[in-house]
Amino acid sequence: MNIKAGTIIISTALLDDSEFEKVAIVITEHNEKGAVGYVFNQPFPRNFNELEEFKHSIPVPLYAGGPVQTDMLYFMHCRPDLVEGGDLVAADVYMNGDFRKAVQLLNNGTLSIHEVRLFIGYCGWDAGELEAELEEGSWEVTNAPIDLVFAASVTELW
Repeated sequence: MNIKAGTIIISTALLDDSEFEKVAIVITEHNEKGAVGYVFNQPFPRNFNELEEFKHSIPVPLYAGGPVQTDMLYFMHCRPDLVEGGDLVAADVYMNGDFRKAVQLLNNGTLSIHEVRLFIGYCGWDAGELEAELEEGSWEVTNAPIDLVFAASVTELW
């Protein structure tokens, strides 16, 4: 199992009736300490502009990134030419960066809502946990390209 940043995994039937039923996750970090990823096909019940702090922003979909730190916003984008300071995940896709600038660019239309994904929370695994879950069959590794994260129809993956 060669899991690296940019790999997309999907839940199997073993995770039905759990918070990970029919979930697609993009892995953004995988090393000897563990793994980090974001659920990208589960819309959050509210849009970005429905959060008090961002009520003057345009309506951008939020995604329930995972059960860890659900009081935090994270974002993924494919425009490093516009949003500085992000960490390369794979193939010109970046995590985080200058959030204020990203919001400004979204609001003025320079950055499209199809070039960014906003997540509430993330998924995390300690060393060896993800590998054990893959081995038991809870997750399936796909060969899907990372830019699937930005597809308009990600909620229809199943």
